[in-house]
Amino acid sequence: MPEFHYIARDGVGEKITGTLSAAGRREAASALAARAVFPLEIRDSAPPVLHQKIRRIPAQLQAVTFGQLADLLKSGVPLLRALEVVEKQTSHAGLRHVLGEIHHAVEQGATLADALARFPKVFGEIAVSMVRAGGEGGFLEEALNRIADFTEAQDDLKKRTLGAVIYPLVLAVVGTGIVTVLLVFFVPMFEPFFGKLRERGELPAPTEWLLGFSEILRWYGLFLLAAAAGGGYFLRQWLMSERGRLWRDTLKLRLPLMGPIFQQLAVARFCRILGTLLRNGVPILRALEIARGATGNRILGDAIAQATENVTAGAALAEPLAASGHFPPAVVEMIAVAEQANNLETVLVDLADSLEKRTWRKMDLAVRLLEPVLLLLMAGVVLLIALALMIPILKMGQTIG
Repeated sequence: MPEFHYIARDGVGEKITGTLSAAGRREAASALAARAVFPLEIRDSAPPVLHQKIRRIPAQLQAVTFGQLADLLKSGVPLLRALEVVEKQTSHAGLRHVLGEIHHAVEQGATLADALARFPKVFGEIAVSMVRAGGEGGFLEEALNRIADFTEAQDDLKKRTLGAVIYPLVLAVVGTGIVTVLLVFFVPMFEPFFGKLRERGELPAPTEWLLGFSEILRWYGLFLLAAAAGGGYFLRQWLMSERGRLWRDTLKLRLPLMGPIFQQLAVARFCRILGTLLRNGVPILRALEIARGATGNRILGDAIAQATENVTAGAALAEPLAASGHFPPAVVEMIAVAEQANNLETVLVDLADSLEKRTWRKMDLAVRLLEPVLLLLMAGVVLLIALALMIPILKMGQTIG
């Protein structure tokens, strides 16, 4: 008989935790009620995790797989047969292996959610929780369809974000490469012509600085590149630490142009994940825990953790979110109204749609402004190099004249 972990409150309101054996979550809830305790959260004990090295499975392919499973189950095909059909249809070797393992686990008596949980690097907590809720609530097909839609929406968001920043990044890289080539290969060709001006002390300061910087790049460029690579490696390691993540997430929210965009994207992600989980029957405490980790920002995650403690104590969700100062007032107000109207899951998903549309308009404007700024910066640097080289040449012409 499976083991369940529970968080509950006893008759005097004290929080208690423990495990019990039951045939299902409903039976576990009944057993806790018989003990005169009120369950806040009931979840399966952690299933065994398979650690085979699996190639990354694209999110789009995962969405198609979930959609196919939902269609087969709606048509009356048994779960084992549906898994077998989807496994044979897929051309992705990694996904075929995963589906085979899932089919074997379900055949041995595991639930579909437990089988998915054995592959945490493939299926996230969101998908596992929604499948578990759908399986226990009798709406597995609907849950699988919603997972497919949610996965597609998240993948589209990632692709749009990458597409928005890729062109400015290419401009920055190309501009840096052009300037480096000019300084390393083009500028040194003029140095012999400026020898007499340098001997007489008549070489303009900008030209002197340009030649000096070019010489540093020629002689010490590889050392500077190695130092930059080493610094980047250690910076990346530090950013993965607790203090580094906190500093990075704080900086992202305080950036003058992109800070509000990062904040609204994180809030939209939180609203969409929390609303989707609640809509699929996941308990609110578990849903908040998953949504907290999915925001991608430690500052917002801490605010959600504080809100979770308030919800555990029986308070509303909107109050601690408003007190944190990291959630827009309009979002907090709509969450408060939704809590009173008991339609929080619907409002959260609608909020996510609205926030994403507004944020994409802001990001599009920011990228449009960034592109000419980078072009002007590149043109300005090239112009400074040209002027630094032309001034002494003009001076030499005047002297000869």
